Amino acid sequence: MDIAQLIQTIAIYALPVLFAITVHEAAHGYAARYFGDNTAWSLGRVTLNPAKHIDPFGTILLPLMLVVIGSPIILGAAKPVPVRFGNLRNPKRDMIWVALAGPAANLVMALAWGIGLYLLQGLSVTEPFFLKMCQAGVLVNVILFAFNLFPLPPLDGGRILVGLLPIKQALLVSKIEPFGFFIVIALVFAGIVNTVWMQPVMSLTYTVLNLLLSPLAALVH
Repeated sequence: MDIAQLIQTIAIYALPVLFAITVHEAAHGYAARYFGDNTAWSLGRVTLNPAKHIDPFGTILLPLMLVVIGSPIILGAAKPVPVRFGNLRNPKRDMIWVALAGPAANLVMALAWGIGLYLLQGLSVTEPFFLKMCQAGVLVNVILFAFNLFPLPPLDGGRILVGLLPIKQALLVSKIEPFGFFIVIALVFAGIVNTVWMQPVMSLTYTVLNLLLSPLAALVH
């Protein structure tokens, strides 16, 4: 990838990645506050101000490295929003909704970028930069939606699993959390996460998005 192409790719993905991880984290904080935990709110983390959520490595360096090496999957991460699950009105049940809020926000943003793409096409906008940014917005949010739902703590899917399991099994799964990140990274590099989880979940997500966008697509085309 030459310098000009690299700069263009970074410019196309910068806003989608920034919005995707910022709104994801803010959604967790908002859901936690709604269900009784004001920790994130008191720390100023229930906000759409990206500066409050940016992590130098996860938000900037990690996506940049993936772009440079030509990775087909662009991942980013923000500073996790602090949630004290014990403060929730019904900790075991409400943690499911708090965890689900982030991926749900990514799904809504993927839909919004898709709507933006069709609106630009409907207005006969042919500037590739804006069209590619909308496509990148869909892709980034679908990736984050699928990846965060992987059922292993500390990912959102792992916390949803803990909330759904009977208490004995939930406690066993929750003990994985201190090592979960390293396990997930190992599974990613082994290709297991992509093959077993990402591809089928992303495919299903795109099917749902295409179905929701089909009336707008029909109007445009």
